[in-house]
Amino acid sequence: MRLFEAYGSEAKAQKLLKKKVFKHSEQMDVFCTKTRTILSREILTHGGDPSRARLSALAQAKLAYVEAALELSHLAGAVAFASIVPRNAPRPQTGMLRKDYAYLFERFFYFLNSQPDRSMGYLIFDELDKSASHVLLSQVAQYFVRTNNGRVRSRLIIPEPFFVHSDLTTMIQVADLIAYILSWGVRLKGMVEPKRNELSKLADQVMKLRFTQETHGGHTKYGYKVIKDLRSLDEK
Repeated sequence: MRLFEAYGSEAKAQKLLKKKVFKHSEQMDVFCTKTRTILSREILTHGGDPSRARLSALAQAKLAYVEAALELSHLAGAVAFASIVPRNAPRPQTGMLRKDYAYLFERFFYFLNSQPDRSMGYLIFDELDKSASHVLLSQVAQYFVRTNNGRVRSRLIIPEPFFVHSDLTTMIQVADLIAYILSWGVRLKGMVEPKRNELSKLADQVMKLRFTQETHGGHTKYGYKVIKDLRSLDEK
């Protein structure tokens, strides 16, 4: 059954991967796929009787679902990009596009430019409320039209984003899973918050998806970057 059908709402990563899920998954031995499926369906359709076996089976099913989603993405050749921003990072006061978006577009451009067919890239966002979406739309347009870097990158990136509902668009949920696991389970240089060790296996899968490019000058460009200040050089 689809996750939306099971929950009646979107199943975000924070639901699928919270600490309690890992705790429940270890309460009993690993079920075979058939048994796990039967028990999981029972608790999803008849939630009034959450037995220990059903809770454990559902938790194991959630983790198996996330592992499968990441593995299928890897096998399909998907690559991931992330701007990782500390909670206390200074934000810009002007209406210009934030540095984390600009960085993301830069690395996405590098990826597209490295492809043999040099196909155009689409920007697809999880839809916010209408006013917030219009603000972001305006900022992205200004970046691609009014900055030198933006104009260069618009050769390969269509400069107007698409907005979708994440509960209807599967790959948006994959991006949500990657973002959550990066935030809680991966620690790159500059990330000082404690991590959740139970996410280590999934963190390894997320690191396998990271965009990596060797330049002609012998440097390596990575798709994951910690950005400690979101302001532009001018605003600083």
